[in-house]
Formats: sequence, C-alpha cells, structure tokens
Amino acid sequence: MRVSSMSDKKALLEAQELKTYFTLRGSILKRHAKQVRAVDTVSINVGSGETVAIVGESGCGKTTLARTILLLTRQTAGSIRFDGQEAVRSNDYYRNIQIVFQDPDSALDPKMKIREIIAEPLRGLSKLTAEEIDSKVTQVTNEVGLSSDLLRRIPRQLSGGQKQRVNIARAIINEPKLIVLDEPTSALDASVQAQILNLLLDLQTTHGLSYLIITHNISVAEYLSDRIYVMYAGKIVEEGPTDQVINKPRHPYTIALLASAPIPDPKKKNLLSTTIAGEPPSAIAPPSGCRFNPRCPFAEEICHTKEPSLDPISEQRSVACHFVSKTS
Repeated sequence: MRVSSMSDKKALLEAQELKTYFTLRGSILKRHAKQVRAVDTVSINVGSGETVAIVGESGCGKTTLARTILLLTRQTAGSIRFDGQEAVRSNDYYRNIQIVFQDPDSALDPKMKIREIIAEPLRGLSKLTAEEIDSKVTQVTNEVGLSSDLLRRIPRQLSGGQKQRVNIARAIINEPKLIVLDEPTSALDASVQAQILNLLLDLQTTHGLSYLIITHNISVAEYLSDRIYVMYAGKIVEEGPTDQVINKPRHPYTIALLASAPIPDPKKKNLLSTTIAGEPPSAIAPPSGCRFNPRCPFAEEICHTKEPSLDPISEQRSVACHFVSKTS
C-alpha cells in the first residue's frame, strides 16, 4: 500500500464543485425535461506524483467524473484547474493528461499496426520528426515490456495483457503529468493483473507520473493509491489516506462496500459486517436528504430530510454523514 499525504504534494489537478448533468428529452406532454445528476457537486484534487483512487459501485458516476476531468464530457457547473491553470481543450492539455481505457480491445483500432497506435499521440500532439517518433516508440515499447517484433502486428494478434501494455505505452509516449486509469485491470485475467499493476508503479517511479484511478476494485485501490475518494450516487461520501479509509472506514456506505469486497485479510472485512441492502438510487430522482439513507442501517429522520455535508473528522479525512460518531 502506498503511504503519502496531499499536504506533501503540489496540487496538479484541482476539480471544484463539479456538476455533470444530462438532460433527458421529455415527452410532448411534459413541461420539464428530467436530468440525470451523474456528478453532483464533487471536489477532488491530485498532487504531483500522487495516486488517487475514486471507488464506488457501478453507476455511481465515477467514470463520468473522469470524462469530465478529461474534458470529454461537458461539465454543467464547477471548475477544473490543471497545474495552476484553467483546463481547456488544447494540445497542451492533452499532452499532459492521458487515459488508459478499461477495455483494451475497444480502445485499439483493429486495423492499425501496433507501431502506428503507439505513435498516434506524437503525430497529433508533437512536432517530432518521423525518425524521432520511431525512436520514441521503440523506447516506450521497451519500457512497458513489449518486444519490438510486436510493433508490426495488429491488435487481434496480441493477448489481453499485451493490448493493455500497448494502451499504457500510448498513454505515456507524450510524457504526460497525469494519467487517468479507468478500471485498468478489470478486463484482464487474474494472472496478468498483478503484472500490469506493478508496471504502472514502475512507470510512475521512472516518469514521476500522477495517477487518477477509477475502480470498483478495493484491492486495486489499496495496492496503487495514496488517497481514496468514495463515491455514491454522484457524491463523494468519504475521503482520506488509503490506509486509514480501508482499515477504519467511517461512512456506512464505505463500511458496507469494504465488507462486501473480496479482501482476503479478515481484519479488513470490517467490524460491523454490514451488507449493502437494496439497489443504488436513481440518478434522475435521488432520495431527499442523504442519498444513502434508504440503504443505511443508521438512518434517522434527519437523514431523510437534510443532506449531510462532507466535513473533516481529522486533519486528512472527511465524511458526509450525520451520525459518523456511530462508526467510530
């Protein structure tokens, strides 16, 4: 497990009060179109050289949050600053922030050769000569553990692990400062997952990279990240250093999420042995008050009427819960 604090890091990415809503077209009989509140007033930051994980169930909004930060999805409100400047879609922004997609198959053009796939960002975002591009492709191919003879192949001739290494090579070739990792191992065999995770750690050390990991896999977050944001129904409900959140979760949702995760250490299966009852709420019509209240074993009247704010419980941790004292 990584151990660090944001206080030790210079802020690289700062997202403040982000909202990303999608408007659904209403029928001609309805006056007001409904909105999907995929990301609802979320603030996160990533320090230089730091790894931050966003964890939560499928549909909680974490991938939409990542796409908003990448400026692939337009935000409804809020601000995104990168390296001290407002984030705008530009060559400079995309030289410094890249993504490794979840599915290595769909992320690679099936008709392009591997050499062309890895080189593509350089051709679009740099002014290097053809010789310099070839040299750079060879360098990063070696760094991610691929043999040079694979450069002449097309994606269907590679294994799943090799394809993900190609994705990683393409992400690092422009020497970015931050890489977004969207479920980087979920499509891989278990035997390959550890190899990819260790490769990511090695590349971070070599290049001084920052990572923003989007994952539902607590073990991946524990292995790679310095800090964790727990996301539920478009909101951040808990944040803090990874070791503290995993060893002593304080939000009822975080407790239930960890208790249901396949973590082999029984000491981390959590003291309350809580299970996540029910289904995640609708992003179109979320519950009033705390969005977790229909599934929470501690919910009282205030939880149904008043939304809790994300308040600090220590110098490095914050929790959005009216009754956080019950989980101490």
